[in-house]
Amino acid sequence: MNITKDNINTIVFICNFEKKIENSFNYQILGVDILEEKKYIFSGHETFHCKGFWLKKGYDYVKQGRKFIDESCISLGVGRNMVSSIRFWLKAFNIIDQQNEEITPLGNFIFNENNGVDKYLENETTLWLLHFSLIQTNFSSIYSIIFNEIRKTKPEFNKSNLIAFLNEHNVSFNENTVNKDFSVLTRTYFSKSNDKEDSFSGILSSLELLEEIKHKDSNKYIIHNKKTNSIPVELLLFCILENDKYGLSISHKSLSGDANSIGNIFAMNNDQLDEKLTELSSLYKEINYTSNSGVKELQFKNKNLNSYSILRDYYENQA
Repeated sequence: MNITKDNINTIVFICNFEKKIENSFNYQILGVDILEEKKYIFSGHETFHCKGFWLKKGYDYVKQGRKFIDESCISLGVGRNMVSSIRFWLKAFNIIDQQNEEITPLGNFIFNENNGVDKYLENETTLWLLHFSLIQTNFSSIYSIIFNEIRKTKPEFNKSNLIAFLNEHNVSFNENTVNKDFSVLTRTYFSKSNDKEDSFSGILSSLELLEEIKHKDSNKYIIHNKKTNSIPVELLLFCILENDKYGLSISHKSLSGDANSIGNIFAMNNDQLDEKLTELSSLYKEINYTSNSGVKELQFKNKNLNSYSILRDYYENQA
């Protein structure tokens, strides 16, 4: 065999292709492209959980055309580490784009001075929306891991369970960094204070999704949604429409257990989800919730529904 430049390029391509397969999760079982790689991102928050007023403060700062530089400390009125943390949380909640740091449609939808639906986060629906965005965006991977994976396999969990999960999936990580991420997560969702307006409380603590379980040897946490009734079906429809992997027919199983499904993100059991989907189909003529031969499906007659218009109509009806 004569060695040519084309031969060499072919060999290199094959080696890289095989290596990519080896380093990828096997998604064939899920019906997803085998080469799709799961990326995990840790740290960036400077050990600060997001405070309630940070997103509005950061949004206004970026909206003015300003960039995150050394002088940001003066403009934002916080220390340098807090500036980095605010910048991180703006990306984690998808208020600004991860690459160019421009305001996203979600950022404008919530915080725009003229037509933002809830500039000061007074409506609990907005907190549920931010919770969804935090997990879906996956700029801070621990939230996706906890709600999509660990919550289902370890009803009571602590940071040791998180470490074990990462090791089992051959994820490269720094244990000290992941421990800090876990601490920030608990402070984001859980407040030791009975005052939910406490400025030290995490931005999502009023959702009461996370409970602390005290054991003799160590404390653990459990995710339990006690406020399912407070989640409007318009928000659930928004979340479904924002998932570009869904087609016109979506099984109950997918809506319950797929990655970033509304069942996983909002920690709903099958009965709670069934009730919400039934309500959804009764409100929108474009949607049917059917059960044929025991297989439950949410069916869209078309996908002409606009996710942001649906959610904006909901807020306007609440005014």
